[in-house]
Amino acid sequence: MKKPVPPFGKSVWVTFSLVFAICLAVGVAISLAQPVSASPDAAPYPQDGTTYYGADACAGCHKDIHETWSGTLHAQAFSSPIFQEDWTKQGSATACLECHTTGFDKTSGKFAEEGVTCEACHGPLQKEHPRTPMPVTPDYTLCASCHKTTTDEWRASKHGQINLNCEACHNPHSQAPRAETVNELCTNCHKDTGSSFTHGTHANSGLQCSDCHMAAASHTTSTGGLFATGHTFTVGSEACINCHKDTVHTRDTIVQLTGEQTGNVPTSEELQKKVSEQEQTIETLESQSTVRLYTGLIQGAIVGLVVGGAAAWVVSRRIRIVEVEENDDTEEKS
Repeated sequence: MKKPVPPFGKSVWVTFSLVFAICLAVGVAISLAQPVSASPDAAPYPQDGTTYYGADACAGCHKDIHETWSGTLHAQAFSSPIFQEDWTKQGSATACLECHTTGFDKTSGKFAEEGVTCEACHGPLQKEHPRTPMPVTPDYTLCASCHKTTTDEWRASKHGQINLNCEACHNPHSQAPRAETVNELCTNCHKDTGSSFTHGTHANSGLQCSDCHMAAASHTTSTGGLFATGHTFTVGSEACINCHKDTVHTRDTIVQLTGEQTGNVPTSEELQKKVSEQEQTIETLESQSTVRLYTGLIQGAIVGLVVGGAAAWVVSRRIRIVEVEENDDTEEKS
């Protein structure tokens, strides 16, 4: 005769509770999981105890390079009247000195030397030099520590996509192009395009490649150089408008650059209506986001309940069967 199944024992309830809790936690965790993007590491600063000897120490052996550098914006990065005036207007913020001096220590606010000297790029003079070389970082990151706007544009350009670094076009000591003219620099690589340009109307008018491909820089670069520098090398409408002010047209209508309205320009009422519609859309999306969050929590809990309950039931059922079989074996032996 088959014996009745005994009620749940303590071990069954412990197992049931453990499996149920794990499944519930996993379900809720999955519903809340969101990808997280890591922020890039901050640029390193000179370590304590670093000794800077100054540009004059380098001039003893590198006289020509020192003379070339001494007339550049790097050499005058701190002493320049333009910088001094703008820096004073900003309350002489020490943050500016990070790029306008050498060996700046942001903890103390002190620096080793005015301007961007040799050691700003090559690092502090090593005692073993010249036996030990003092190379610079072989990629754009060294320049990016101060010229972030420029390098961000460059990274978005085709030059950046093929990793054509700053030094490919710029002499790091003079900061001048590595050719006598911009056109010569560009045609060194863009031979076919350069050949057709050289014999065209633009070249005959004395224009350089940069007049069109870096036109954004001439209108947006201000004191501090924090705006567009043209290093995406894309040709925008401003490149044409610079010269063709009287002939630029939209929908076959000549644009008279006098402030007159041309084309279908929306009125202030229409713009205000559009803003209200966009604000309403944002509020709706925020509301939907909240609903989705709680829906995800509920769904995760339900999944955890169902899966946890089913798993716990199967495990507990198995334990009960084993217990019954053990009881039967014990009784048969006795």
